[in-house]
Amino acid sequence: MGRNVKTEPTRRRGPPRGGAPAGGRGVRRRVKRVSAPRRRRTPSVARRKRCAWATREPLLSYHDVEWGTPVHDDRLLFEFLILEGMQAGLSWETVLRKRDAFRHAFVGFDPVIVARFTSKDVTRLMNDESIIRNRAKIDAAIGNAKALGVVQKEFASFDRYVWGFDDKDALSKDLKKRGFRFVGPTIVESFMQAVGIRNDHERGCYRRAELTRARATSPAR
Repeated sequence: MGRNVKTEPTRRRGPPRGGAPAGGRGVRRRVKRVSAPRRRRTPSVARRKRCAWATREPLLSYHDVEWGTPVHDDRLLFEFLILEGMQAGLSWETVLRKRDAFRHAFVGFDPVIVARFTSKDVTRLMNDESIIRNRAKIDAAIGNAKALGVVQKEFASFDRYVWGFDDKDALSKDLKKRGFRFVGPTIVESFMQAVGIRNDHERGCYRRAELTRARATSPAR
């Protein structure tokens, strides 16, 4: 697959996008809850200029540590794709506060395991008050895990596939063609920003400069 021609569409800035077990019998596997890493901020770091949406926790730590940092691990890419879909109609802050619960409920977002979820797992998830209980989104997460497995067979990894795009509309269209759901252009744009395919930190934000320098010195993939 050739790389898509990069365009310059109007870009959405920042996360807040509000308003806008495995096996045949649904067996759950226990996974250790892992919190998103947090960077200890000294007074000088706290005064750094950031994107306008990074005003409080957990958005602040997410902005400083994760948002826009290149992700090449298929499991984590799958996690971000599902969480961005879960955000539809809600705020990213809401999703972040439920992230540990989502990781537990979706068995660490292992796409191989999620692809084998059964109706019993769906019932379990719909009864889990700690996550966003939306049947369409849950069904889409399971279906997307299956579709991701097909992509991995074709491209060797989901990472190689998604990083072959730099246009949200092109990636959204191709994902839909491959059977993915909750992957409209707005959700896909948020996904691309989150996993570092696009560096959309605001001009003047210290992370924009850091990520630009890091990309310039990184070996070509």
